[in-house]
Amino acid sequence: MSVIQETTPSTSALVLFSGGQDSATCLAWALQRFERVETVGFDYGQRHAVEMQARQAVRDGMAEALPDRAGWLGEDHVVDLTGYGRIAESALTADRKIEMDARGLPTTFVPGRNLIFLVAAAALADRRGLDVLVGGMCETDYSGYPDCRHETMEAMARALSLGLDKPVVIDTPLMWLTKAETWALAHRIGGDGLVELIVEDSHTCYQGDRTHRHAWGYGCGDCPACELRAAGHAEWVAGR
Repeated sequence: MSVIQETTPSTSALVLFSGGQDSATCLAWALQRFERVETVGFDYGQRHAVEMQARQAVRDGMAEALPDRAGWLGEDHVVDLTGYGRIAESALTADRKIEMDARGLPTTFVPGRNLIFLVAAAALADRRGLDVLVGGMCETDYSGYPDCRHETMEAMARALSLGLDKPVVIDTPLMWLTKAETWALAHRIGGDGLVELIVEDSHTCYQGDRTHRHAWGYGCGDCPACELRAAGHAEWVAGR
C-alpha cells in the first residue's frame, strides 16, 4: 500500500531493513517490483547486536532464496542513531522490564522511532536517487505502537513531501496483513526457500535470544514479538 500515489513509474526502492521477519518479507516483496533495491538499517543503541547481524545474514541469503532477483539487490547502508536511542530510552535500549506503561503502551515502544527512521531514509533516498521507501509497518498484528499506524504513515509521507519539495512515496505492503498472512506472502514470493531463510536467519525476539529454536525461528518464546510471530506461524501452517 502506497500512502502517497506516485506521479511517475517507480523503478527503485529503499527498504527500511531491520533483519526481522517483516522487513525480510518487505525486502523480498520489493525485489519482485523494483529493478534497483537498496536497504538501510539503523543502529539506535538497541541492546541486542544480534539484530544487526541478522540483517546481513538475511541479505546474504536473499540471493539464494530469490536467484532471479539477485542482481536487483544493491547497496546496504547503516545509519548511526545512537544519540537518538539514548534520549528515547525503552526496554529495547535499556535493561527495563517489558510491561505496559501508564499510557497503555508497551515499554518496548521507542518514542518516534519510525518517524526518525523515515526522515533519515528519505534523506538517503533523495541523495541515492531512489524512488520509493518501503517499510514493514503494520497495524493488524502488532504491539500497539502508534508510529506503525496507517494514519501516521500518511502524515509522514505528506510531511516529507513538503519538506523535500517532491512527492515521497512510502509503501507499507504489510499494513493490513496478519502475521499469518505475512508468512503466506513470503511463501508466495519465494516458496519454502524464502520461508526457511526467514525462520533461520531473521531475528524478531526482544530478548535477543538465538539459542532457542522453534518451528517459527529463534527466540525466547515469551516476549510479545515472539508470541506474535509464533501465533502467526501456527495459523499459517494450520491453514496450508
